[in-house]
This record gives sequence, C-alpha cells and structure tokens, in this order.
Amino acid sequence: MTDDVDTTTITISTDDDATDEITLPSGLVDLLAEGGQDSAETIGDITLLSFASRAHHIVHHGEGTDPELEAQEERIMELFEERFGQTFAEATGHQH
Repeated sequence: MTDDVDTTTITISTDDDATDEITLPSGLVDLLAEGGQDSAETIGDITLLSFASRAHHIVHHGEGTDPELEAQEERIMELFEERFGQTFAEATGHQH
C-alpha cells in the first residue's frame, strides 16, 4: 500500500558543494503547505522551524550551554523572524 503513495524528492546543497536528497510523501508536503506554497518553500519553512526548535530546546531546556551555542541560537531566531515575520515565541506560543 505504501508503494502507491506519491513522493517528492528535494535536493539540498551547501556552500561547500555537499549535497543530499530527501524524499517525502507528496501528500504530506501538500498538507503542510500554507496558502500557495510550492514544495520547496514548504520544506524550507519546516526545515527552518525544526532548526529553531532544536536550538531553542538545547539552549533553554538542555544540560548546559556556552556563549557560542547561545549565539547560534540567537542567530537562528533572527533568521526565523526574518522569514516568518514573527518571533519563534509568537509562532509557537512558547515563551520564557
């Protein structure tokens, strides 16, 4: 039955010429899209959200941190706000 599910493959490339591919169920990507988003934008949004969430968890709910890690978390939160037009706290309702 799962072979009947259409998939979408996204290629990720980095500044150092590394690449990876991820394949996701197309219907799930469509379900998570907002408005007229295409697959790439939807996956980009979810990727940024995931990194912001993980960074927040490590810095605020983990077992210790350091200034470099805190700077990384602060930067991802700036990038989050630039992309989504609201803070991570506003978007998630998770305030400290």
